[in-house]
Amino acid sequence: MASFFSTLRRSLNRLLIALPVLLGLLISAPALAAQWDAETLTVPADGDGALVTFSEQEIKTGRKVFNVSCGTCHAGGITKTNQNVGLDTETLALATPVRDNVAALVDYIQDPTSYDGEYSIADLHPSMRSRDLYPAMRDLTDEDLRLMSGYILVAPKVLGVEWGGGKIYF
Repeated sequence: MASFFSTLRRSLNRLLIALPVLLGLLISAPALAAQWDAETLTVPADGDGALVTFSEQEIKTGRKVFNVSCGTCHAGGITKTNQNVGLDTETLALATPVRDNVAALVDYIQDPTSYDGEYSIADLHPSMRSRDLYPAMRDLTDEDLRLMSGYILVAPKVLGVEWGGGKIYF
């Protein structure tokens, strides 16, 4: 019994020595907050190759607007009603017309078309054209559409293949 208490006392002494050292390291270590660089926040503005750099605050605002207006069907960049068409960069680039830039995404949100661009799906997909049918779209401004589009294009850079990856990652 005496050896148990002796061992316990030695362990507590070691802990009391190590604890302040560990606390000092935790307190003095720099915070590892997510810092997005300009490259991450820069996306194509239009089909002509112009670029636009968003601020972190604009992307955060775009994310909030996206989650409220589009997140029900497009959480994580997927399309719940058609898992073959996600919001990942590759899928957006293969659409007709291409949707891999801010101007093209804003155009899509205003008046959506099928993936092959053959016909309008405004009656089936929430859009500015059919805002009377979709309450989440009613109060969106052009700036909201621009910020949402920025978020959609920055998200794959931050999340990688998980953005638009579908049920493999959820």
